[in-house]
Order: sequence, then structure tokens, then C-alpha cells
Amino acid sequence: METKQCIFCGKIVPVQAKGETYRFVGCLCAPESSYKLRADSCDAYAALPVQTKQLLFPILSGYIRELTDCDEPVCLSIDDAETIRNSPRVPVTVEAKADKLLRFFYRRSGGPNETIVLRQLGDHFNLTYSPNLQELVHIIEKLRDERLIERTGSAFRLTESGWREAAAKAEGRRLKRCAVVVRHRDGMRGEWAETVFPRLEQCGFLPSYVEYTPTGKLGDDALQSIADSKLLIADLSGASPDAYLAAGYALGLDVPVVCTVQRGDADRLPVQSGHLRPIVWEQAAGLADMLQHRLTAP
Repeated sequence: METKQCIFCGKIVPVQAKGETYRFVGCLCAPESSYKLRADSCDAYAALPVQTKQLLFPILSGYIRELTDCDEPVCLSIDDAETIRNSPRVPVTVEAKADKLLRFFYRRSGGPNETIVLRQLGDHFNLTYSPNLQELVHIIEKLRDERLIERTGSAFRLTESGWREAAAKAEGRRLKRCAVVVRHRDGMRGEWAETVFPRLEQCGFLPSYVEYTPTGKLGDDALQSIADSKLLIADLSGASPDAYLAAGYALGLDVPVVCTVQRGDADRLPVQSGHLRPIVWEQAAGLADMLQHRLTAP
């Protein structure tokens, strides 16, 4: 089989000539598939100015990669270049590019914490339509700092929060971040994750637990996650001083706060504040109903 260099990614791969098109097989643009390029467009793309190639080719490579990964056929001509560059499908901001990577991991995994391997990371920066590896690494670090993915070498995993975020994006929804402060107590976190979190997602929020330091305190990362959120839910059960700290910190940043407390602890709260007005709950299912009512009330 004849070989040619892919114009967009530079890799030399097998090419099948058929009619008026070349079919490039297994290049970095379509590593597990192929795409077609009209034969009369090869020279036209090659003749573009260097600066135009530097701006355009990463976009076209990312476009081919995304479509072929979704099992969509791709056949390009030189006339498609401007249309693709201006397509709403092409991400422009770092946030939009990060969304593309989340969706890729979502397509490749059956659930949270499932491993996806990306060997030779430099072969994959078109996943985010990035012009270079440095930008992809920056996006990976961003998603890791946001606790949406985990990375160990070439192995990547969507966290529980990352899976929910990616699922929402796949459905066309954009969830708002919601920080949740709940102490590790009698399996409460697991119960909330199974019962309360799905209801919060229905209300348009992406809930994630604020993590404590090894000494059991709220550190800088926890405070930053609160600052980046659009809602804080602080459970006051067990008279946790950290929940009050988190609530006060959020209120100081104008982040809306909803406080909750188990009925058995309601009368023993060290601070009785009409401003906080905690939701008193007994079972997680009932709390989910009350939170949904509070968050969707006009």
C-alpha cells in the first residue's frame, strides 16, 4: 500500500487512493480510524503560508480526531478549512478545550475511576485542538487541580465528579459547581453521594466534597474549591467547627450557602443563627427532597 505524510499531523501512514480522494489510515488525526482528503486539495493545503498552517492545522487535526473518535466519517477539501475554523464545534478557550478532553475520557470509559491509557502524550494534543503539547499538559493539570481527573503516568481516570461533569456535558447541560462540607461520620458521605448528589445534579449543580487535610482541617485547596463554587452546602451535624468556617468563608465571597443538620443534632448546635436557618433532616432521601425544593423554589 502506498504511504504518504499526513498534511495535518505530519505522520507517514498508509494511504488508499480511490477516485478523487486519498484515505489516510491510522495517523495521529485518526489513530484508530481513517479520514479522506480530496486529492486536488493536498497541494492547496501544502501551499498555504507557514503562519496559516501553524494556526489552522492543529484545528483541522483536532476536528478529524474528534469526529473519527465519535465514528463520524470525515472527508475534507480545501474549501472546508474556513468553515471548520469558524465552527462552533471548535473550542477557543482553555475551558472549552478542557471540556473536549473530559468528553473524550467519558467516551472511552464505562464509569468513574476506569483507566484510560494515553501513551506518548505528545501524540494526543489534538484531543484538545491544542497547537502544542505544553497546552495539553496545562489543561490536564487544570482538570487534575479541579479533581475532575486523576493521572498516574500515562494512565488517566475520571473521578466521580469528573464523570458527572462529563455526563452532563454529553447531554448538553452545564452544571454549576457545588462544594459540600460533610464530615466522615457513620457512612454519611457514601449515603449522600448515592442519594443527595443525583438530586443536586437535577437542580443544575455539580456537587463534590470539600476535602480535609491529613490533620482533619480545611486547607488552602478546600478554601479554593469553595471560592470556585456557585453554591456551598455545609452540614452542621456533629457540631463541626469546619462547617461554620466554610459557611462564613463562602458568605464573605457572596457564594450562596445552604446549611443542613441531622435532627438529633439540631438542638445542640453551638451557634443558633437565624441567618443560616439549617434544613433539619433525618434520612438522606428526605434531605434530597428538601434540598431540591429549596434550590428550585422561585
